[in-house]
Amino acid sequence: MSTPKQIQLSHGGGGREMAELIGKLFFEAFDNQILRQEEDAACLNMTGPIAFTTDSFVVSPLFFKGGNIGKLAIAGTVNDLAMMGAAPQYLSCGFIIEEGFEIAKLKEIVETMAAELHKSGAKIVCGDTKVVPKGCADGVFINTSGVGRIIKPGISVHSVRPGDAIILSRDIGCHGAAILAAREGLELETELQSDCATLWPMVEQLIAANLELHAMRDATRGGIAAVLNEWAKAANVGIELSEEVIPVRDEVRGVCELYGFEPWDLANEGTFVIALPQEIAADAITVMHQFCNCDQARIVGTVTDTNAGKVILHSPWGSKRYLELPAGELLPRIC
Repeated sequence: MSTPKQIQLSHGGGGREMAELIGKLFFEAFDNQILRQEEDAACLNMTGPIAFTTDSFVVSPLFFKGGNIGKLAIAGTVNDLAMMGAAPQYLSCGFIIEEGFEIAKLKEIVETMAAELHKSGAKIVCGDTKVVPKGCADGVFINTSGVGRIIKPGISVHSVRPGDAIILSRDIGCHGAAILAAREGLELETELQSDCATLWPMVEQLIAANLELHAMRDATRGGIAAVLNEWAKAANVGIELSEEVIPVRDEVRGVCELYGFEPWDLANEGTFVIALPQEIAADAITVMHQFCNCDQARIVGTVTDTNAGKVILHSPWGSKRYLELPAGELLPRIC
């Protein structure tokens, strides 16, 4: 019998076809001692405080410049752990696959996930596969949960305080703009691609430098506007930003002008924001430039004790306005 080239309902039926799919695809890609035990639950050995997160990924299109849904799933979950000062250790992974989905594409997604795992040292130790009839999903959906050991306690939105500097790791809006361009079939003269990336290696260097990190957040859905508004409200502080120092690529600005978006509202998947004392901000920038591949990292704002709960954006022309929390459905299925 020839090997099927597409996912069939039998691949989710619990029988031989499902065992072959899991054994030849998932187990080979994610191979580790815990996973190979093939128990109903992974047995883990963890001590001390841990961080735990979960996320589901339904991005459209599944493949885009700079990544695919698999890379997004691993990086997204690892990044959520990293932002809490936790070293990513174990992930779970659940697939919901539409009948008829090409096995070659599934293999590419899974291999990308395996490659992304190596960047943080995390392991997928348990998982689940479901196959639904054609038309009941959109190719493949992925859920990942992750746990990690907290090695830098105290990083929290509630630790943001007046006098802190706000640091941005790189230019903003690339993921949102890349997904929008791919979805709309927009051909750009430059190679704009998603910033999708695992952030733990960068965060690990900041922690190793023994810097006093008050808060960190990856600027995903809602962009830096969402992150900073959440911080301002949760910590009851004001945040002031300088628009002219926030790095934005020309092609991202072009996409925003074309579709009526603002770059600070667009999603990112490899860009993070840090709040830390102003007096050590320059040290943090030095570490990020030298060891974290964050050549564009810079101070973009400050935390104040005025205008509590508000983010104020200062323009290059001397005017200022509130940077509001994004409202409405900016761009569905961005991750």
